[in-house]
This record gives sequence, structure tokens and C-alpha cells, in this order.
Amino acid sequence: MNVTGTEIGGLQPTSGQLALAQAIARGENRTDTGITHVPASVYTDPEHWLAEKAALFDRLPQVIAPSALLPDANMAVPHDQTGRPLLITRDADGAAHVFLNVCRHRGTRLMEGEDVQCAKRLVCPYHAWTYKLDGRLLALPRPETFPGLDKSDHGLIELPSCEAGGLIWFAPEQGADFSDARTLGEDFAAFGMEDLYLYRRKTHPVAGNWKLIMDAFLESYHVTRLHANTIGPFFKDGVTAGDMIGPHARSAVGRLEEMETVDLTDMAAMRRVITFAYQLLPATIVIPSPDYVNVMVLMPEAHNHTVVEDFMLIPEEPATDKARDHWERSWNLLDGGVFASEDFRAAELGQQGLETGAVPELTLGSLETGILRFHETVQQAIRSKA
Repeated sequence: MNVTGTEIGGLQPTSGQLALAQAIARGENRTDTGITHVPASVYTDPEHWLAEKAALFDRLPQVIAPSALLPDANMAVPHDQTGRPLLITRDADGAAHVFLNVCRHRGTRLMEGEDVQCAKRLVCPYHAWTYKLDGRLLALPRPETFPGLDKSDHGLIELPSCEAGGLIWFAPEQGADFSDARTLGEDFAAFGMEDLYLYRRKTHPVAGNWKLIMDAFLESYHVTRLHANTIGPFFKDGVTAGDMIGPHARSAVGRLEEMETVDLTDMAAMRRVITFAYQLLPATIVIPSPDYVNVMVLMPEAHNHTVVEDFMLIPEEPATDKARDHWERSWNLLDGGVFASEDFRAAELGQQGLETGAVPELTLGSLETGILRFHETVQQAIRSKA
């Protein structure tokens, strides 16, 4: 990862971030848990995937996009990868919303494609029913042909949502609890994520179970090995610490730079020696590098197929060719070189191997305990749904 370029200054870590960094500085690595196991069937059984879908993706609050996808008021973008047609908007007052992308007249899809659009209103392409970006029905042609229709009863169907720390969350069911999202938002605000600029976004199809992708970001055992030719040389082997925020995991990995003289209460200084990773239930990964942040939203489509949308957030829009070259190198290194070519490819190779049945259970060492905790959290959610 690059350590040069514009850095975010003037920010301080949260108490939880500081505690993990100090634990690494003291050399307090928890590596005495012994060998544990995870059944291979949780990656290969289609019925297990359906149970996960019902318990997690059809019920729990989940990240849908970074705030930077819609940086200004009066913007909207369709989103289809969750299995339901959604529409993310930022209204005239700057508030984010998540709606079903469905006109209340005859059920026509309002917006197509995947690009962000700037508009003060949404117009149905079929009969031109028109909505404000806060979901209210604004107007309809020939209103006299709908005698007694109350426009206030025909606004877009809105799903519960929450914007915190530069991330937009939504929940498929009413009554969602976003308290953990708001707590995590304090961490992400400490990285300055609320003010970052979206440099790139890309969607990756991955022929592997969604948990195999999550697993790669829940342990440090692979870092200097799988990433030996990319980012591995920047990190110490297995120097890590982690904790939980509700059902969400937070981890920190030590980089090669020495920490003795570093002021860990200064976020920019900390990010030069510590790289954090957040694994948000059900399936989002946030990686703050020294001078930029990657947000990866995982959207499973089957037990053996996952769509990953990777967003790269940088401090500000590049103003020079030199700046654009710098961020393009960073993007190519992480999105194409590390994530797509190494982490996602490892998930595909793992799926291929596990599908043979040759390995009935995965064997986890003491540097892989984050995987076990994550799987226990998933299983708990399935049991609570049942």
C-alpha cells in the first residue's frame, strides 16, 4: 500500500481504535486459542445458504453504499444486487433514503442502469407519475381521472435506513435497530470517511461463497504469503489485535514501520503503522489504508456465487495529473492486484476445492480465530431466526 500522497490530518482515533493499536505496540497478540474447525458444508450446501439469506440478508441492517456515492443533494442511483430493485437517493435537504425502485401506480421500475443521476424528481417512464427524492408523490398527469386519490398515501415504499460515519445502511424489514451502525460510525468518522471523495467503484463477480471472501479479511495468517508480491512486504507477519462492536468485527494489523516513537493518538500517524479492517455483518469489509479507504459490499446470489462492489474513497478529487496517477496506481494495486487477483481468486479456488468433499472441515490456527467468531455469529443469527 502506498504511504505517500495526501493524508487526512487533524483526526484522532476512537478509544477502541487506540486500544487495539496500543495492544499491537505492546506485542499483545492473542495466539493461544489452539486449533478450531468450521464445517465445509457452510460453504457448499445450498440449503445452508438459503438459511443465511433468510436470517441475515432478508432481515438485518446492512451496508448498501458509502455516502460518497451520492455526494450532493438531489441525486439518485438504482441498486439491484441485493435481489430486490432498490433506489438510493439524497433529497433536497441532503438526507439519504432507500426506496423500492417501483412506481406506486402500476409497479413500473422508475430508474434503470447503475449510474448516479442528478435530478430533483423521479418520473415514471410509463405514465409520468412524479416523485420527490424524499419519496413523496409530487404530481400525476390527468389527476381528475383518479378521483379521491390522496397523494400522501402513494409515496414510494421506503425501507429503514441509516447514514453514519460515511456509510449508508438499510434493512429489508421494518423496526431495524441501527444502534451498532451508529457506534461504528464514530470509528469511520475518525477516519474522515464522511468527507471523502469517491474515486472509483467496480463490481466483481466471484465464483465463491460469500464467507470465503469475508474469511480472507478475518485473519492475518495469509497476508505475507498470499500477498507476497503486492502488499505483503508492508506488514509484519501475524502482528494483529481485534475486538467486536456488537456482531461486527474490528481488527488491526501491524505494518513494518516501527511504532516506538509514533503518537498513536494522531490518526494520520497511526495509519502509517497500523492498518485496520472492519468486517461488518452480514457482508461488508472496510479497509482504511494510510491515505485512502476501500469499502467492499458483498452481495451473495447463490451458495457459490457472490457479487462484490468495491469503492475507493480518497481525501479529495484529484486536481493534477500527478495526483490522478498516484490514485490510479493505488486503485490498480488494491482493487485489481490484491482484491481481485489474490483475495477473490483465493475464494474461488477454495470453493473449487471444498466442492469436491475432500476436506470435510476447515482447520483454523490461532491466527485465524476471527473466522471462527464470525461463523459463530452467523450461526447464532440463523438459530435466532429459526
